[in-house]
Amino acid sequence: MIKNLHSRRSFLKGTALATGGILLSLQLPDTTRTRAALAASNPSPFIPNAFVKIDDQGVTLIMPHTEVGQGIYTSSAMMMAEELELDLDQVKVEAAPPDMSKYMDPNLYDQATGGSLSTRSDWMRLRQAAAAARIMMVSAAAARWKVDPSTLKVERGMIQDPATKQQLSYAEIAPEAASQPVPNDIKLKDPSQFRLIGTRAKRVDTAAKVNGSVLYGIDIRQPGMKIATLALAPVKGGKLASMDETACRATPGVIDIVKSGDDAVAVIGEHMWAAKQGLEALALTWDHGANGKVTLDSIVAKMDEASRAQGVVIRNEKNAQAAIDKAATKLSAVYQSPFLSHSPLEPLNCTLHIRTDGAELWVGTQVPVRAQKAVADATGLSPDKVVVHNQPMGGAFGRRLDVDSIEIAAKLLKDIRYPVKLVWTREQDMTHDYYRPYYYDRVAAGLDADGKLVGRTHRVTGSSIYARWAPAAFINGVDPDAVDGAAETPYDEDAVLTDYVRQEPDGMNTSWWRGVGPTHNVFVVESFVDEMATAAKQDPLEFRRRMLTRNPRALAVLNLAAEKAGWGQKLPAGRGRGISLQFAFGSYLAHILEIEVGASDPMIRLVRSVIAVDCGITINPDTVLAQMQGGVIFGLSAAMFNEITLTDGAVDQTNFDTYRVMRINEVPKIEVYQIHNNEAPGGVGEAATAAAAGALANAIFATTGKRIRSLPLADALGG
Repeated sequence: MIKNLHSRRSFLKGTALATGGILLSLQLPDTTRTRAALAASNPSPFIPNAFVKIDDQGVTLIMPHTEVGQGIYTSSAMMMAEELELDLDQVKVEAAPPDMSKYMDPNLYDQATGGSLSTRSDWMRLRQAAAAARIMMVSAAAARWKVDPSTLKVERGMIQDPATKQQLSYAEIAPEAASQPVPNDIKLKDPSQFRLIGTRAKRVDTAAKVNGSVLYGIDIRQPGMKIATLALAPVKGGKLASMDETACRATPGVIDIVKSGDDAVAVIGEHMWAAKQGLEALALTWDHGANGKVTLDSIVAKMDEASRAQGVVIRNEKNAQAAIDKAATKLSAVYQSPFLSHSPLEPLNCTLHIRTDGAELWVGTQVPVRAQKAVADATGLSPDKVVVHNQPMGGAFGRRLDVDSIEIAAKLLKDIRYPVKLVWTREQDMTHDYYRPYYYDRVAAGLDADGKLVGRTHRVTGSSIYARWAPAAFINGVDPDAVDGAAETPYDEDAVLTDYVRQEPDGMNTSWWRGVGPTHNVFVVESFVDEMATAAKQDPLEFRRRMLTRNPRALAVLNLAAEKAGWGQKLPAGRGRGISLQFAFGSYLAHILEIEVGASDPMIRLVRSVIAVDCGITINPDTVLAQMQGGVIFGLSAAMFNEITLTDGAVDQTNFDTYRVMRINEVPKIEVYQIHNNEAPGGVGEAATAAAAGALANAIFATTGKRIRSLPLADALGG
């Protein structure tokens, strides 16, 4: 049986449309502590969410989550089509407008896309809404024909009466269906009945991307639109000292100069080149302020000091420290994970047309309600006067979960009455990111005489994203994301102590990055598990197997990856393999990476990446494959090359020449093996990213004997 993710019955209701169709909405409750805390800050946390529209134009999924390249438009459409007895090509997808009362994610208590939660959040509610629609359509047809609804069949959206050969389309019966009672008992399909779910499906957005018709935010054009670009204070808290307005206005094509306070200046031009040249002509100078002397070393020194004190206890079982003190073998280490930039291929941008009576915003955002509110607050308009056109995104990786760029644009353009597209240059984008936090981890463990783990401690020190982004979830000083993968691991553990120390970095904004907490915690835990295996003089695979007696799903992915990777088979000189195992984002994943290190060249060559994943029931296997491939490349690229550093308060990395991206020729052969079952679906968008660094670090040790506890790994090897 598929596990229902929610503890109480869901409620649906039907609404007649002016077009003669039907719109279904759905309400889902939730009970977890974090979500309840978030709900407390939301005035109406359990109001209906509308998803299904059926009218004379066909069937439309009003998509509650945004498409950031993860394929959710396809997977969600498959779920809805499955219960409506449609084929995928019969479902249109439409981005939901900002409306918390209808489109709030039940796991985030926000209209947001992130945390690899889209399928997990929509798995029940979209299918229930679609099934209810089907039942109401069939009931309406049965009433018209005066027959028992159970005698009717549905195929490709056509309701058929086998006895009389009569048939009706959903569009034809929709007006009558709107008056049908909402079914009290909605029976969903058993997995054995699925026609679409679990099959390979072409993505619904592929054609538009191939022929170029898809419009990303940066592609928007409006009549009379001008282009702007901006400069922000290079140091957080800095202020504008001087600028040459005369030279700027003399630049051909420059239309205007706008400011927001003393830390943001934009030049509006007829085109991007004019705006960019005008900005350079401004010859801006800045007073760097209190953060002008901040360096990465000064930030890390404060984290080191903070990490020496007891933090907020997350998990404390059976006095782990006492067990370690009595252990035959004791281990301890400090691991460090750097600041990371999102740097999506499509840099930050938005198009605004602000009028006295309203505003329109064209942007790719993961949080449309927050985007709407940012414009409303900056302009003094009420939110209902701000229309948001949410565009597909050319990458986000969590960056578009924040709306600072939209807020800045609205403040800069609040007195401009023609449409303006504000585009951040790559340099402004990279140096003013909301970065993945720097983490400083202190870990220790004890092994008995047989090499068995008897106790483990893990102290995470780092910034709290929850405290800023969702303060209602920051309960008793605990950031649940910062310790995700540290407090709970897949392994058999009886004596564990995990605590968290919040330490905010000077001069840096931090935010969600693809995988955030698990990307650093899985690296730390899995690297340290390898250290334990070495201390126990055991094979890393066998050491892990011995600690998985209570977790058959984790053991299954580990065994599958080992089998497919040929673990134990002899490798050529200069090659080694590393393992990483995790339970994160609701999915089990094992990653075995094979690398090669030359005798005279310290650079690492990635040879082969083998991933085994159990994400529960799979909607579209091709989506899982793509996310595993993209995620592991993203994670390996960061683990190999990426870090954000500071000099005199300013970020050093300005473009992809100093913030390295893996080249095509550097990508290993990637093999993905999926375990199929009927467990509730897990997330896949971030799982492989979290699995990258630990496998790489362990492969380096297996190849060179060098233990690396600080990222990026290429720097540690001297490459």
